[in-house]
Amino acid sequence: MSTQLKQEQQQPSTTSRIDRYFQLTALGTSVRTELIAGFTTFLAMAYILFVNPNILGAAGMDTGAVFVATGLVAVVGSLTMGLLANYPIAIAPGMGLNAFFAYSVVIGMGISWQTALSGVLVSGLFFIVLTLSGIRETIVNAIPAPLKMAVAAGIGFFIAFIGLKNAGIVVANEATLVSLGSLGTGTTLLAVFGLVVSALLMARDIKGGIFIGMLLTAIVGMIFGLVPTPTAISDVVSMPPSMSSTFGQAFINFGDVFTLQMLVVILTFFFIDFFDTAGTLVAVARQAGIMKENKVPRASKALLADSTATVAGAIFGTSTATSYVESSAGVAAGGRTGLTAVFAGLFFGLALFFSPLLAVVTAPVTAPALIIVGVLMASALLDIDWKKIEIAVPAFLTIIMMPLTSSIATGIGLGFILYPLMMIAKGKTKEIHPIMYGMLVIFLAYFMFLPHA
Repeated sequence: MSTQLKQEQQQPSTTSRIDRYFQLTALGTSVRTELIAGFTTFLAMAYILFVNPNILGAAGMDTGAVFVATGLVAVVGSLTMGLLANYPIAIAPGMGLNAFFAYSVVIGMGISWQTALSGVLVSGLFFIVLTLSGIRETIVNAIPAPLKMAVAAGIGFFIAFIGLKNAGIVVANEATLVSLGSLGTGTTLLAVFGLVVSALLMARDIKGGIFIGMLLTAIVGMIFGLVPTPTAISDVVSMPPSMSSTFGQAFINFGDVFTLQMLVVILTFFFIDFFDTAGTLVAVARQAGIMKENKVPRASKALLADSTATVAGAIFGTSTATSYVESSAGVAAGGRTGLTAVFAGLFFGLALFFSPLLAVVTAPVTAPALIIVGVLMASALLDIDWKKIEIAVPAFLTIIMMPLTSSIATGIGLGFILYPLMMIAKGKTKEIHPIMYGMLVIFLAYFMFLPHA
């Protein structure tokens, strides 16, 4: 036997090394299956490439730069999740977190988007420290489950409200504050079409239903002249736009984050992100059969991947990153390991060369995605015990005040104040974690000493 042949037999092939690293055979999957699963996950969450620039653009940020930042965060986050934690979960800037960033922090509080990015950076660094120390899990475990569910549902209503407003389905009204818009308007009709199509695709369990719905809506919009029509290859494919307008801006006003107002902002980023990530980890791990003794193995590594993506996103120029529950679409397609997340990240990298489509994916095209995501998040209402008044009151006000005040922080603050007070009145002081009293004081100071519109 030749020396070369012996060396080839002794050195494992690339495929076998990948198999061992991701435990493909042990988990009953293959590279081909993981590739298909990764592409499925990408399709299921590709809408964020266009929705995120649309939302952050409302805060005055350059949409092209945000598009690139969004894609790069998805690449960095998904690769880190796949390679470090070996989970089939992709990461990208989170829905709800971007809405809070743009509409609550920048537009509502009057904070510059540069300072808001600094807040995202601090929260990301804070995430990393707390994750490595194990404190992060302790803090969030102190928050009662009903409040977690209320926050998730409230953000869903808030996102849906933004989508309805962007679509022109809900408009301002001096007499009633809001009312039904003119459904005869072309762009509003286009958004209604997109909502119906997306809902039907979701009902049929079509993988990537939200993204496909956006694609069909854009095509119909082009046919009727409601959105710009690409006329050349350069209108579809090009080199990624420059990130110079957003890259590193998080460091410009870094010193402005050390205020009570920004503390509340950072805490809100923290709570929302952890709820998203923890919920996604449990849901996807259970679906993939990875859960062991009702615990998520390697959870700390998954949380570290999420935190790293948030820091990278702040530097690139986008809002907080989080794990995507849409990853369950890839798991349904057979994904079981981190190779699914790696492939999803690589597809996001390729998508960076399609930035000209931002001109086609206008507000009426993205609005249905916001509404559908809101519907999905509202399912958290099922896990709240509405028969107990001490739970129902803080949960309800947490939910309703988010869309009514256009502030996620306001909803969270009211819930965190009322819950301990209601539990004390009910004589259930032993069920209140000491950390919740600290949150009570922080949010009381927030409402009492900071100006609110």
